[in-house]
Amino acid sequence: MKKIVILGSTGSIGTQTLEVIDKLGDWEVTGLTASSNIDLLEKQARIYKPGYLFLRNKELAMELQNRLNESGIKVLYGVEGLEYIAGQLEVDLVINALVGAVGLRPTMAALKAGNRLGLANKESLVTGGEIIQDYLNNNHDVILPIDSEHNAIFQLLQGHEQDEVENIILTASGGPFRNYSIEEMKGVTVKEALKHPNWDMGGKITIDSATMMNKGLEVIEAHWLFKQPYDKIKVIVHPESIIHSMVELVDNSIIAELGAPDMRAPIQHVLSFPERGKGNYGKLDLTELEGLSFEAPDFKRFPALKLAYDAGRAGGSFPVVLNAANEVAVEGFLNKCISFNSITKIIERVMEEHNSSERPKLDEIYQIDLWARRMAEEVMDNVVDDY
Repeated sequence: MKKIVILGSTGSIGTQTLEVIDKLGDWEVTGLTASSNIDLLEKQARIYKPGYLFLRNKELAMELQNRLNESGIKVLYGVEGLEYIAGQLEVDLVINALVGAVGLRPTMAALKAGNRLGLANKESLVTGGEIIQDYLNNNHDVILPIDSEHNAIFQLLQGHEQDEVENIILTASGGPFRNYSIEEMKGVTVKEALKHPNWDMGGKITIDSATMMNKGLEVIEAHWLFKQPYDKIKVIVHPESIIHSMVELVDNSIIAELGAPDMRAPIQHVLSFPERGKGNYGKLDLTELEGLSFEAPDFKRFPALKLAYDAGRAGGSFPVVLNAANEVAVEGFLNKCISFNSITKIIERVMEEHNSSERPKLDEIYQIDLWARRMAEEVMDNVVDDY
């Protein structure tokens, strides 16, 4: 039995990973973590019987420890607890399905320990790409991407050298507001923004998809994962979400990875890698497709994508600021404090106030992250809004 740790086991990717494990049947769950969903984590613990659990809050961790007192399971909390589960347990794979910059420290803990990482936390590379690249340089398979786009590119690049790649093409659904004007987007509600047309994802990522910030963060992630300059990382809107991404080669041929929009497929690919197991999810019948369409992204209606490209090209600590400001602004929108269009206004203002730090170290990244969050809160309190 192979051993696995799942960081963020109560979220969308985490729960789907456990579904895939149930189908594959050859994995032993060693550790599970959640932020605050104590009831679901307890349920998972009783089913999978891991040695370690984690909850962010000490009081919740102590409560769960009492609930599971007879089980022998240890419940940890705090930054040290999360890093311990990611880096100190002897496992074959760590799945990082955390949401946000909180995922960087456990990513580093896993890599420093020599653990293979199944990465669904794109913010790890967005904020820490500079310090993670050494691990990517030393071992091409140490990080296995789970996001459908990056997992597709990872598969497509197998057998191709760097100098054979002309462009990486990330596909984007365009989200629920693909055909909205800027004026129409002013009045969209949280409920409307959470209705993604194709994918079943968590709240924060769904809002990021609606602004296209999610695709912007994926551009930065792709830069580090696949060692391509930003000019060679393209985004194309593909509303059907059937082609998960493409690679254009120097001979002008384009290869694509197709599949039903089901995250369990890339999760199974990562769990089975380098082998391929029989597909259990999302079988695609090409004869049932009405067509595949493509269009260029509109940077005016979706300025978040341009902001991400700008931050990536500027480098240094700008991606850290981009991500932190976005997390604060999205939370403000979800809490109905600001309008949808104000999300990117806040991010842009915070980036304008930032003086970049070149190649920031881990502690400095978190200091800059904290500054950007405070600045975003300040900007959000004073934003001229039309909510």
